[in-house]
Amino acid sequence: MQQLIHDFVLLFAVIDPIGTLLLFLSITGGFAPRDRNRIALRATIYSGAILLLFVVVGQLILTAMGIQLGSFQIAGGVILFLFSLKMLFGDDVSHSHDRAEPGHDIAVFPLAIPSMASPGALTAVVVITDNRRYGLDEQLLTSVTLIVVLLITYLLLLMANSIHKWLGDSGSAILIRVMGMLLCALAVEIVFQGITGLGTSPPTHL
Repeated sequence: MQQLIHDFVLLFAVIDPIGTLLLFLSITGGFAPRDRNRIALRATIYSGAILLLFVVVGQLILTAMGIQLGSFQIAGGVILFLFSLKMLFGDDVSHSHDRAEPGHDIAVFPLAIPSMASPGALTAVVVITDNRRYGLDEQLLTSVTLIVVLLITYLLLLMANSIHKWLGDSGSAILIRVMGMLLCALAVEIVFQGITGLGTSPPTHL
């Protein structure tokens, strides 16, 4: 249960439904409700397919490239840490992506990539489905957790206008920063796990 909660919090933080909601509002303001709902559904399906693909083949790619999981965990932890700093100090993910160019499917860019299937999310799904640490049943449970987070994100997108009116700009900013703090702590934990996995330990003093 503790691992399940850990995975849910991590995936919720890196997929960042609140940040995605704000981005969704900013780029679909002129769309009809039916079109916005279709965009939300496509973005959820695309990002889910990408993330689940990384669950299946992410570690195979690392093995083929000769990259130890510990090294990937350290690099991924650093990426997540930097990602969390953006959330904490005001460079919100929801405002950091350029608007899609004319003719592009905004469900793909910037909603599915790089908002929902962000570099941090891709890193996280590989780390928490490590074949050497988790069995098939645990990886399936993680995949179900991922799908649940994506469904929550989809529901939030469907209710985007109502949620934003209820939270307001201040409430949205507070939620993003709380998730940033949680993600920051999780990132540090992932780095330490990577160091342990490489068979070394951080220095205890200078």
